[in-house]
Amino acid sequence: MSKQFDVVVIGGGPGGYIAAIRAAQLGFNTACIDEWKNGQGGPAPGGTCTNVGCIPSKALLQSSEHFEHAGHSFADHGIALSNLSMDIGKMLGRKNTVVKQNNDGILYLFKKNKVAFFHGRGSFVKATEGGDYEIAVAGTAAETLQARHVILATGSNARALPGAAFDEERILSNDGALRLGSVPKTLGVIGSGVIGLEMGSVWRRLGAQVTVLEALPTFLGAVDEQIAKEAHKIFSKQGLKIELGVKIDKVEAGSAGVSVAYQNAKGEAQTLAVDKLIVSIGRVPNTIGLNAEAVGLQLDERGAIAVDGDCKTNLPNVWAVGDAVRGPMLAHKAEEEGVAVAERIAGQHGHVDFNTIPWVIYTSPEIAWVGQTEQQLKTSGRAYKAGTFPFLANGRARALGDTTGMVKFLADAATDEILGVHIIGPMASELISEAVVAMSFKASAEDIARICHAHPSLSEATKEAALAVDKRTLNF
Repeated sequence: MSKQFDVVVIGGGPGGYIAAIRAAQLGFNTACIDEWKNGQGGPAPGGTCTNVGCIPSKALLQSSEHFEHAGHSFADHGIALSNLSMDIGKMLGRKNTVVKQNNDGILYLFKKNKVAFFHGRGSFVKATEGGDYEIAVAGTAAETLQARHVILATGSNARALPGAAFDEERILSNDGALRLGSVPKTLGVIGSGVIGLEMGSVWRRLGAQVTVLEALPTFLGAVDEQIAKEAHKIFSKQGLKIELGVKIDKVEAGSAGVSVAYQNAKGEAQTLAVDKLIVSIGRVPNTIGLNAEAVGLQLDERGAIAVDGDCKTNLPNVWAVGDAVRGPMLAHKAEEEGVAVAERIAGQHGHVDFNTIPWVIYTSPEIAWVGQTEQQLKTSGRAYKAGTFPFLANGRARALGDTTGMVKFLADAATDEILGVHIIGPMASELISEAVVAMSFKASAEDIARICHAHPSLSEATKEAALAVDKRTLNF
C-alpha cells in the first residue's frame, strides 16, 4: 500500500530539504527522500554541501587558517609559540562533528515541520491514471510513495578526468580531499576553481607543496579580471604554484604516488609527480538511477533535468531544482529555487533572480562577488563607472592584521545603478551581502556611499569603494 503525499522531494541537500520544509509550512503533506549515509550507515541529510562540500571544507579551512596564523602571524600580536604541530586526526574529527551537527539539525527541522523522512534512494516507478506519481524508496526498508507533486533535488557528482577514475586514495575528488589522514609532501590539483583552490589552500597551509594545473589560459576566468590578477599574485606569493594553459595528456597512479604528463602553455612536455592528486574540473548532474525513462522525464545532453524558468519539467506537477538543473551549482541558489517551487505549487509567485546570486571562494583572502564583471560590461558595451578601495587603508583591517585586497564597485555611467560588486580580502563572504541587498533594490552607488557604516569596521571599505565611483573617497 503506497503512502500518499501532496509533495515528495527526492534529495535532501540544500535545495531538497529547504523545499520540503517550505512545502510543509505552506500546509502540504510532505515527504523527503535522501540516501546519504554517515559512517555508521545512518541517515545524513544535507547532500554534498553538508557531507563532502561546503560545510566540511569550511571546517578544514578554518582549522588550517588557525594553524597558519599561529605559525606566521601570532608573533606580531605578542603571542609566542614553540613546537607548533597539527593533529590531523583531531582536525578531521572536529570536521566530522561539524558535519554531524548539520545532519542532525536537518533531521530536527524535518520533525519540527512535520516532514516525513525516508532514508534511501528515490526513483520513479510510474505515473498513475489519476495524475499522481509512484516513487520507490530503496533503503533499509523498501517503501512506495504516491505523490501529487514531485520536486527533484538530486544534486551533482564530481566530474572525473577521462582515464583517471577517482580511487579516493591517490586520485581524489572533493570527498577524498576532505579525508586525507596525513599531510602529503606533494599535492597536485587539476583545476583552479573553487574546490581546487580551497582544498589546495588547506593542505598548503599544513605543509604540502601544492601545484595547480589549469587548462584555461586565464586564472579565475569568471571573476572580475582586476580581482583575479590580485588573487593570482597573492596565492603565488603564499606558495601555490599555478600553471595556466596546460593540456593533460595522461594520469597514472601507482604505489609511489601519481604521475601527471601534460603540456605547458608553450606546448612543452612536462611531468608532475605528486603523492596525491585532487581533480576538480567541475561537477555533473546526479540523475542516474532516477528512472526518468519510466515516466518520460526529459534530460538534456549533459544528463541534467530540463526545466523552464520556473523550474517546471516537461511532466505535469514535476519540478527540479539545484545542481540537477541549469544555472550555477551553488547551495544557496538551490535553496532559493526550492523555496520558489514550493510557493509556486501553492499558487504563489516564487522568484529567484540569477543576477543577484552571490559567489564566494573561501580562500585566504576570501573572494566574493555579485553581478557583472568589468570585462562583461566592456563586452556588452554598457557605459559604466568603477570605484575601488584597498583594505590597506581600512582601520579595522589594520587592527586585524589582514590588509590584503580591495572592494570594487561597478555602476551605470548614467543612472549610477550598481551593476556589480567584487571583493577580495578579509570576510569578503560576509561583506558581499550588503551588495546583494543593494542590487536587489536597484540601489545606486551613491545610496551605499551615503549610508552610515560602523567605525571601525571592514564594511567601511564597501562605503569607500562606493564613494570612489564618484572619485570622492575620504580615507585613501
